[in-house]
Amino acid sequence: MDKKRILSKIRELDSYIGELEDILPSNLNEYIEDSEKRRACERLLQISLEVMIDIYYIIGSSLKITIPSDEEDIISNLCAKKIISKDLASISIEMKGFRNILVHKYGVVDDEQVYEILSEKLSDFELFKKEILEYINK
Repeated sequence: MDKKRILSKIRELDSYIGELEDILPSNLNEYIEDSEKRRACERLLQISLEVMIDIYYIIGSSLKITIPSDEEDIISNLCAKKIISKDLASISIEMKGFRNILVHKYGVVDDEQVYEILSEKLSDFELFKKEILEYINK
């Protein structure tokens, strides 16, 4: 397994999350009114989610589990192999789905939903990091 690459990706993730925490407006109205910060927050969230998915692929490819057909497949495979918990798998699948909305705009991006995620769910990234670090340090 490419532990150095995973750790590099985790540092990258920490950087993005730190930037997000620094620029996140203190309330929803501020978030909606400041289009520059709103778009920066969306982009930082998107690339944070992409780093998470990259790490899943790095681990999956090193284990040669099966060839995944998509991100949900790799997440499910890692869960089945007990590399990540069922809780993290469920959260990750939700996060991946939201990333697709941000990237592909499968509908209008709901500013209220994005702000809720940014203000209440960034800790999901901490759970992700905790489980990945536990796994690679075994």
